Amino acid sequence: MTGASSGRDGSDLEALYQGIILDHNRRPKNYGELPAPVHHAAGRNPLCGDEVAVFVKTEGDTLAEVSFTGKGCAISRASASLMTGAVKGKSRAQVDALFDLFHDVVTGRKKAEDHKAELGSLVALGGVAKFPVRVKCASMAWHTLKKALETPAT
Repeated sequence: MTGASSGRDGSDLEALYQGIILDHNRRPKNYGELPAPVHHAAGRNPLCGDEVAVFVKTEGDTLAEVSFTGKGCAISRASASLMTGAVKGKSRAQVDALFDLFHDVVTGRKKAEDHKAELGSLVALGGVAKFPVRVKCASMAWHTLKKALETPAT
């Protein structure tokens, strides 16, 4: 009986993570263009047509406000939504470290479950590692954020 419940626990956890992804897709957080952003960049996945634009306002070295717009699959929209919440209020160094960890998780180099504390809700996207074709969907907003931070808004 123990084996059945541990399997169910794994299924319950996967269902929870799927629910988080679907919720952020349907009701994305921080969605919309920021007025007068300090940084802005757009990203596109030509293979599937997903598009994202990221807007950032900084206060010193801190990302004070972060938002996005875009269209695409549930994973790309959920990832952008979760990302904006995860990086808001963090320094650039913290954002870079989180980007590296997130990228390692979605590419399968690290296990999401081993980094729950650092990832927070982003752990829900850890299952993407099982589907290499979806890694770009999950990481596109992150790459766009990095590009935005390197480029002042015009």
